[in-house]
Amino acid sequence: MNIFHISFECYPIAKVGGLADVVGALPKYQNKMELATSVITPFYDNQFVKDSKQKTIYKSTIQLGEITYPYSIEKVQSPDIGFNAYLVYIKDILDRPNVYNYEDDAERCITFQLAVLDWIITLEKMPDIVHCHDHHTALIPFLMTHANPYTNLREIPTILTIHNAQYQGQLSYDKLHYLPAFNREKIGLLDWDNCINPLASGIKCAWRVTTVSPSYMEELQENANGLEGLLRHERKKCIGILNGIDTHTWDPETDPMLISNFQRTNVVSGRKENKKWICNHFDLDIDKPLFGFIGRLVGEKGADLLPDIIKESLHTTDINIMILGSGNSETEEQLQVLQEKFAGRYNTYIGYDEKLSHIIYAGVDFLLMPSRVEPCGLNQMYALRYGAIPIVRRIGGLKDTVIDIGEEGFGICHDNASVQDVCYAIERAVVLYKDQEKYKEIQKQIMKIDHSWDRSAHQYIAIYESLIP
Repeated sequence: MNIFHISFECYPIAKVGGLADVVGALPKYQNKMELATSVITPFYDNQFVKDSKQKTIYKSTIQLGEITYPYSIEKVQSPDIGFNAYLVYIKDILDRPNVYNYEDDAERCITFQLAVLDWIITLEKMPDIVHCHDHHTALIPFLMTHANPYTNLREIPTILTIHNAQYQGQLSYDKLHYLPAFNREKIGLLDWDNCINPLASGIKCAWRVTTVSPSYMEELQENANGLEGLLRHERKKCIGILNGIDTHTWDPETDPMLISNFQRTNVVSGRKENKKWICNHFDLDIDKPLFGFIGRLVGEKGADLLPDIIKESLHTTDINIMILGSGNSETEEQLQVLQEKFAGRYNTYIGYDEKLSHIIYAGVDFLLMPSRVEPCGLNQMYALRYGAIPIVRRIGGLKDTVIDIGEEGFGICHDNASVQDVCYAIERAVVLYKDQEKYKEIQKQIMKIDHSWDRSAHQYIAIYESLIP
């Protein structure tokens, strides 16, 4: 079976969030299961592209309305990332240092999708499945089925995975001319709420729709940023499959980014060395329980609650807090202001540092995830793998992966994204931490939990097989 994954992110090529981790891991595991998997992603002006070696395998042009864009397909020769990777190069459109947040992101997404399809129709060996990820590639199921240049692709099954339904890529109809000629009787398949909505179109046109956890699929029926009715209507072709993590990259025994490697048998001493490094580096007290947050500083992640959580918790409990993230400028500023007020008990690193994130997972005693929206969540799985106890809101994939210690589980859960709920959860965590025998027992327990991609990859393969005659 020949599978093409199409995505705007893929670790280690380009990463903004969990989408990259999924697209960088799922194909790798599918390859081990004897599928031929490939990933197609934009060619960015970033460090991976500069350090890697590529070979140009195809050149042509595409039309975006009246504009002609030359493009090329670059196959990654090295390093070996576990699957075939193809980069779509379009000068001045895709070859930029960042993945998102440009004024012409709509044009960038469309040119990428058109170039992908323009190349695919030239291949001698067509893909058996085209697997699209999020709104950036969600026009592909419509284009493969109804656009005139791609009629040869209409019998190839398509899957759309929704990693986050809050972002839908809406376009005004004055950009309709960017698309190639198609059957205008089908224009309703592009429309949602009087605009072109790529994610809605993908939900309508893809042969199957998946989300990244079973609970998130259920939640989208009630809260999907305006797509609730559509998802209820299409629910027969929808399924929630819990993401996994790449247990080779995320392995505390071999992780080269850690200060000290460890496994279940030496979890206490190994984690202590990583905690010690964090505390020394960020002026914190190693004898206090250390709470961490890793992620985007946006409302979706509950990051706007963090300043008040820090102030309240540090007034009422004897703990340390470490924050790693970037996002909303107001939240960033509030978090930085608190550094002076709570020096020696709290610190923050504004930005993203992959190595530091690994050390934090391996060194914090508890990981905070007060998310308002969490389709799957990978951070809690990384935390479990590294022996850090997650403190999570019961939502989406967090609800599917973390069981509260009060229910004979291994994490600490709360119901609301509120300062009060999170602070109470922190108080519960402090009580647990003081019972070191129980705390260490849970640490060893959570490191045994298997959240690898093996099971999830098999579930995707079952979907693929159901779509191929």
